[in-house]
Amino acid sequence: MNTTTQRFATRVAVVTGASRGAGKGIALALGAVGLTVYVTGRSQREGDAALPGSVQATADAVTQAGGQGIAVVCDHADDAQVAALFERVQLEQGRLDLLVNNACTIPDELTQPGPFWEKPLHMLDLLNVGMRSHYVASWHAARLMAAQGSGLIVHTSSYGSVCYMHGPAYGAGKAAVDKMAHDMAFDLRPHGVAAVSLWMGLLRTERTERALQDPEMARKYAASVAHMESPQFPGRVIAALLDDPALMKRSGKVWIDAELGLELGVSDIDGRQPPSYRNALGAPPVYSRAIVE
Repeated sequence: MNTTTQRFATRVAVVTGASRGAGKGIALALGAVGLTVYVTGRSQREGDAALPGSVQATADAVTQAGGQGIAVVCDHADDAQVAALFERVQLEQGRLDLLVNNACTIPDELTQPGPFWEKPLHMLDLLNVGMRSHYVASWHAARLMAAQGSGLIVHTSSYGSVCYMHGPAYGAGKAAVDKMAHDMAFDLRPHGVAAVSLWMGLLRTERTERALQDPEMARKYAASVAHMESPQFPGRVIAALLDDPALMKRSGKVWIDAELGLELGVSDIDGRQPPSYRNALGAPPVYSRAIVE
């Protein structure tokens, strides 16, 4: 066991929406440094969803990476299932050091062209499993973390918070979780718990790979394909953030994973340094320091 793994060996994380995609990559990166990781999602077995992956497969991969993966089938649209998840963590581990809120419904119509009124109303599902589910999971996690006097809550987000990206439902969801991180940080600060929102770049996920099989999508994103992040990269950044002595100073802010990775000395799995899209897509919001209680 190396020094890094020793530091993380007693730490416990929950990563939501981890059957595949960013959640799976984040869970694997946390496992690689030795964390116990509860991975959640609705896919209990291969074939339960159109895309490959399951919570058990991710949990097994976390264990193989060097951590301890624990699969929990959980629908984050069901508050009772979410409550049971955190009760189980408390019972089995007695602590929680990290929550990564990544679960989000991605409607098939998300990237289709056209105005929002020509897309189905179920686009709003991404505000239920996304914005709302981030709040619910954080509500449970904050109680555990505040009691122990430490912890980190991370909302995965994107540049769609400040630029037009996939329409108003997607943008509203991302802007909301960014602001929630800011406001949660205010309440959590006296208890030594941090909350941040993390903008990820274009990730080479199962969904992205499938989308790029469409020639039009491949053409549209051609300039970005060569610079895509692995799904593990944001997880590597989160692991470094969890271990950062300046964590509380970073709390309440929105961070770009590429920029934070560069500052913390984190590279992607192939050694590359992913680019920031600040100049092209926009900068993280800066919120007022005013406090109204």
